[in-house]
Amino acid sequence: MDKQTIIYGIRAIKEAIISDCSLNKIYIQKGLKGSEALNLIEIIKKRDINLSFVPIEKLNKLTFKNHQGFVALTSPVNFLSINDLSNLIDNKKNGLTILILDNITDVRNFGAIIRTAECTGIDCIVIQQSGSAPVNGDTVKTSAGAVFNIPICRVSHLKDAILLLKQHKVEIIGATEKANQSIFESDLNKSLAIIFGSEGKGLTKSTIRLCDKLLKIPIIGKIESLNVSVAAGVSLFEILRQKQNNS
Repeated sequence: MDKQTIIYGIRAIKEAIISDCSLNKIYIQKGLKGSEALNLIEIIKKRDINLSFVPIEKLNKLTFKNHQGFVALTSPVNFLSINDLSNLIDNKKNGLTILILDNITDVRNFGAIIRTAECTGIDCIVIQQSGSAPVNGDTVKTSAGAVFNIPICRVSHLKDAILLLKQHKVEIIGATEKANQSIFESDLNKSLAIIFGSEGKGLTKSTIRLCDKLLKIPIIGKIESLNVSVAAGVSLFEILRQKQNNS
């Protein structure tokens, strides 16, 4: 990832500030008048963050996305190491829920999944260093800033993280439409890690071999599968529902 990452949009930048993310500089469009924009400018000034009011052309050069008049330069997200993940597992002890993403390369899907994971109280997201979508401005925007509120562990090989979780008696669940058992018929009130694969290929064979259980979301329509971010949303909220009902 580049030394500086561009994030943009009112909500994403506000969430970054609230989360004490290290922002190097914020470029703000001259002449903004909306209440949300003025409120964010006031927050930026109170936090004494380096800012610059610039013409919209400057912002458009930084990103062609819908920046809403705000573009910030921030250092990359600090990823957890495999050792950090081990410490997180030890500290949590009971009721751990880990989300593992196996070759999710679409940035918008990645951001949407991060947002849902944060909303459902996932303890950590695990991704692979190669073959995964980057954490960039699009990710931050799509996640509505949730990327700053949830630990993300980046490993060289997913197998290392999965084997570590197995050592700690965490059940490994693979989400795939090829499974026989429905996620709604499975006991999820336990320490678990659920894995989602890429939208095109699904879970890799090597990942499936490491799973303790395979689960699916039942579909009665003619389309055989869901968008991966939608599938993750359905599954993570089912995990949350079961854990809350049994707490």
